[in-house]
Amino acid sequence: MKPHFPLLVLALTLCGCVEHDFPSLLPRAGEQLDFREPPAPPPPVAAADPELDSRIAAARTRLSEAAATFATAATRAEQLAAAASGTAAGSDKWLDAQTALADLDAARARQVDVLAELEQLASDRAQALVAPYPALDEAVQAAQQAVDTSTARIAAIQRRLAPAD
Repeated sequence: MKPHFPLLVLALTLCGCVEHDFPSLLPRAGEQLDFREPPAPPPPVAAADPELDSRIAAARTRLSEAAATFATAATRAEQLAAAASGTAAGSDKWLDAQTALADLDAARARQVDVLAELEQLASDRAQALVAPYPALDEAVQAAQQAVDTSTARIAAIQRRLAPAD
C-alpha cells in the first residue's frame, strides 16, 4: 500500500489544480418566468337602461300581485287542509282541500312565469355579452325566493292530507 500512496497524493493534488467551468447555481432566465394565469379584469359596469328598469319594475309589480294572490289562496288551502286532516282520501273535505291546492299551484305558476321572464332577460343580456345588470339580478333572486317559499308552503299543506291511493 505504501508504494501507491505517493501516486494517490499526486492524483489528488492534480485534481485540485484542474479548472472547470461549472454552470452557475443562480436561477436561469427561463426559471424566472411566471406562467400563472393573470388576474381577471374587473367586470364592466352596466350602463343605466331605462327600458330594462321599467320592465323590471313591471315584473316586480306582477310578482307582488302574484304573491298576494298566493297568500290568499294559501290561507284558504290551509283552512281546508286542516278540516280534511285525518279524513280518508276521496272524501268531500279531502277533495275540497285538493281543489284548493290546485288553485294554489295556479297562483304559484304566476310567480314562476315572472321568474321565467326575468331569467330570459338575464339570459338575453348574457348572450349579447353585455355586463350583468344588478337590478335585474336582484329581481331574479327575489322571484326565485318567492317561488321557493311558495313551493315549500304547498308541500307543507300537502303533507297534512292523506295520500291519494
